[in-house]
Amino acid sequence: MKALILVDLQYDFLPGGPLAVSQGDQVISVANEWMHRFELVIATQDWHPENHKSFASQHDHKQIGDVIELRGLEQVLWPDHCVQGTPGAELHADLHTDRITRVLHKGTDTNIDSYSGFFNNCHQHSTGLAEYLKQRAVNEVVIMGLATDYCVKYTALDAIKLGLKTSLIREGCRGVNLNPGDVQRACDEMQAAGVTHI
Repeated sequence: MKALILVDLQYDFLPGGPLAVSQGDQVISVANEWMHRFELVIATQDWHPENHKSFASQHDHKQIGDVIELRGLEQVLWPDHCVQGTPGAELHADLHTDRITRVLHKGTDTNIDSYSGFFNNCHQHSTGLAEYLKQRAVNEVVIMGLATDYCVKYTALDAIKLGLKTSLIREGCRGVNLNPGDVQRACDEMQAAGVTHI
């Protein structure tokens, strides 16, 4: 079976949000168009505690965009975003959520971020996505969402590592591009790992 994975189509990542991805709102209509082609549609949601350690506000003398070490991994510090239960953490109202089979939360551990829809950044905790896909006999996933160079990339790379045939809907993704060229490098990395670009 084939499944569509929608990554983090939440208000805080869209124009006007604290971690807005440029033109991120343009992917909502792409998601709606593609959802009708799949029997199984999964959406991921960043779902952070308000004191999440990836927030610059939780570190004295640190700014948004600074890089620190968190659990032995490099961690970019972000503005507060997608705090559990807040309007900014909600999926966009224009998204056809009636087509979504399952919503999975990530980034729920205060002390470690979760870019991937499958695991936290140190791969010590599963979101339940891999198990859910296995239960449904899914062997192929198509991925789109926000942001290309972070959560989309790591979700796609983990899907490949799990042995899933993986494709990326390029028109359904937008990136942060914190450093010039980040989005292209992410696309190249995914392609080199075996992710097909649609």
